[in-house]
Amino acid sequence: MKPIYTYYLLVLVLFSSCKETDKQKDPKELPRIAIAGLGIESSTFSPALTHEEAFHATQGDDVYKRYPFLQTDSINRNRAQWIPTLVGKSLPGGTVTKEAYESLVSQTLKLLRENGPYDGLFFDIHGAMSVVGLDDPEGDLIKRIREVIGTDVLISTSMDLHGNVSERLAKHTDLITCYRMAPHEDAMQSKKRAVDNLLERLENGKGKPKYKAWVPVPILLPGEKTSTRIEPGKSLYAKVPDVEKEEGVIDAAIWIGYAWADEPRNHAVVMVTGDDKEKVEKGAEFLAQSFWDVRNQFEFVAPTTTLEESLKLALASDKQPYMISDMGDNPTAGGAGDVTWTLKQLLDRPEFKSDNGPSLIYASIPGPEFVAKALEIGVGGKIKAMAGAAVDDRFAGPVELEGTIEAIKEGDRNAEVEVVVKVGSIHVIVTKKRKPYHYLSDFTNLGLNPKQTDIVVVKIGYLVPELYDMRGDWVMALTPGGVDQDLHRLGYKRINRPMFPLDSTMAEPDLKARLIPASNSTE
Repeated sequence: MKPIYTYYLLVLVLFSSCKETDKQKDPKELPRIAIAGLGIESSTFSPALTHEEAFHATQGDDVYKRYPFLQTDSINRNRAQWIPTLVGKSLPGGTVTKEAYESLVSQTLKLLRENGPYDGLFFDIHGAMSVVGLDDPEGDLIKRIREVIGTDVLISTSMDLHGNVSERLAKHTDLITCYRMAPHEDAMQSKKRAVDNLLERLENGKGKPKYKAWVPVPILLPGEKTSTRIEPGKSLYAKVPDVEKEEGVIDAAIWIGYAWADEPRNHAVVMVTGDDKEKVEKGAEFLAQSFWDVRNQFEFVAPTTTLEESLKLALASDKQPYMISDMGDNPTAGGAGDVTWTLKQLLDRPEFKSDNGPSLIYASIPGPEFVAKALEIGVGGKIKAMAGAAVDDRFAGPVELEGTIEAIKEGDRNAEVEVVVKVGSIHVIVTKKRKPYHYLSDFTNLGLNPKQTDIVVVKIGYLVPELYDMRGDWVMALTPGGVDQDLHRLGYKRINRPMFPLDSTMAEPDLKARLIPASNSTE
């Protein structure tokens, strides 16, 4: 063939290819995928209640801001017609009021009705929500969504590994995955995996997986004992990708479960989805047995002791900052956040009575009335007012703080207003609403320098990455609250028994995989 003809033939092929690509990207032919979900960890052992505003629910295009992998110029954004409905995420807290739940669910269902039909749904949840008078809210929510969108629509669910997977949730979802790291450094990666799996199954026409294996594992442990930073959690979760990469398997996941709620669904779970029955079942049973085999090896991710002993260690240390986790009222696990027990102990210590005592930052205590008074007085003024224990006063009452206002900051998404008051050598952060302190900027924005502070006490369990990297040394204090680490003190009444470690001598459980019917099955 002459060169000139070869050239024109190549141009024609390329032109045809481009036209075909354009045709494939015709929005009319792209799958229609909705986005919906509600997320919170709710401690039923806390007297706190969670209201609708805590979810900061977003609708429509604002939902995209939650997902970097669905921005306008992203590949996945252009692989489907996305219909974002309502997504709400709250700080962990107390049980959600029935009114708040029904309002958020009603809004979600209304938007789904108005914008259908759909080929798929990205269901973004945490999995540990409790609602007043309702068991298994996520299972209830997905069932009600199915009643609107139908059972043939492909649903892909993304969850926190501290969530709970009931049989109802497992039935009504088709694809499901969860984080593989604690702390959750892979949160966005996991959500993207859920979306990738959904898109792939829609694009290749395979749709729903043929098999979903579900294995309940009778283990209920706190996240502070199951971090993937250390063994055995590190090696246990390292087995998940090996199961997932098997031919005929779509995804594999291990849920630790949520220890601070008292429902029958609260326990560990393993799920594997795919088209090869043998590999799906075998993979699920392997992961479940692996989990059970190491149950006695789980230990706290850092040394734990009493608050008294924690302070002795911190005061004797020359490492800055010496971090103390005030675990019992940890708002990132569902604590009310306003338990004053630890702060009272600190204020009573003679070491911190004078300005030149060991420097200590306490983060934080809610006190809306204290904050209101501080706003009237202003920075530099003297204040004497009460804070804390408005919600959870079971262990100590409100605390009186008398000192100098060193900083006031307004506009935080969670706290709304933050006040720093210096009492002796302690800088206490008082907030209008509860707020966990995770980042260096949380402190520096208030004029505090934790890296050059002797002791930093934070209401948290295991340290999130930025605090972990900042620590000079670290201990976790076994303090009281709605997320008490001593599970035996909580008084479970409704979880399935026997349950490890509450029933440490229990017999070997049945860890055989149970195949869950598809969402459109009549079984």
